[in-house]
Amino acid sequence: MKLLSDYFDRLLPIVEADLQTVLTPADNAPPLFYRMLHYHMGWVDENGQPVETKRGKRIRPILCLLTCEAGCGDPNAARPAAAAVELIHNFSLLHDDIQDNSPTRRGRTTVWKIWGEAQAINAGDAQFALAFLAIPYLQKESKDPALATHMLKILGETCLELTRGQHLDMLFEHRETVTTGEYLDMIKGKTAALLRGSALLGALAGGCNEEAQQHYALFGRNLGLAFQVLDDILDIWGDPALIGKEAAIDIHQRKKSLPVLYGLERSEELQKLYAAEDPFDDGQVAEIVALLEQIGAHDYAEKLARHYSDETLRHLAEAQPQGEAAWALNELVHFLLHRDR
Repeated sequence: MKLLSDYFDRLLPIVEADLQTVLTPADNAPPLFYRMLHYHMGWVDENGQPVETKRGKRIRPILCLLTCEAGCGDPNAARPAAAAVELIHNFSLLHDDIQDNSPTRRGRTTVWKIWGEAQAINAGDAQFALAFLAIPYLQKESKDPALATHMLKILGETCLELTRGQHLDMLFEHRETVTTGEYLDMIKGKTAALLRGSALLGALAGGCNEEAQQHYALFGRNLGLAFQVLDDILDIWGDPALIGKEAAIDIHQRKKSLPVLYGLERSEELQKLYAAEDPFDDGQVAEIVALLEQIGAHDYAEKLARHYSDETLRHLAEAQPQGEAAWALNELVHFLLHRDR
């Protein structure tokens, strides 16, 4: 994984610098307006003082830059798009924290808990707008004036799919019955859309032909699907010491994750347990996990994760990435899909 680590070491400072350029306060901006955005990005504390803290892995912009380099050899061509997808990701997190009533994000108090829901919604809206401005802000000169227009179209379509997935996710919370097929359609939007868009934008900036662009798009989509299914597996069967969460967290929180939905489709006993309104105790959680294993939910989810992983690698190979970036992309897939946390 050293090659991928070297890429992160080289590209992350570029990503951070571009994000800070886009998020430079306008002359007439109220101080708090940008402070909330900088706080959410992990650059300052709530008083606006610089701080060293978790800033997210920046997987999406790195994916965008790697895909571009694998196409044309110069990742700089994708820098505007890379900044844009990271800002869209963070816009979605600002709104998700409110919608999910989450008090913390990356170990820190969320924006809405400090400044209120209304200001946090507005901060998310500002970050959404700045994501679209990132492309003209950072793309100072272009030999192809239509490139920025094409990028903005992809970014808009990606945002629409992302919010469609979030809509379904919130809708499913209040529905008694959700099928595994509906769930997979939901994560295609909520989780996979932005990875698809990141890879596609990188391929476009890298000058890849249309066939290669479509393979990169399907590479990103399948990567997102495999990532989410693996996440669902780890949230039930992962080692708490490694994942940093309590055992079977999805069961305790009654989340309709893929293994749970698979089990509910096949077990009346599981349906009765989930119909009860009282919180699950540790004994009930252990019983539910045993039921899921007996029904084959664990095996089903692992088989599906392998399928999406295989499709990820197949489309990446079909895209014919070139140079060291091709190896780094394969290492990135391995890093994301063979993790234990």
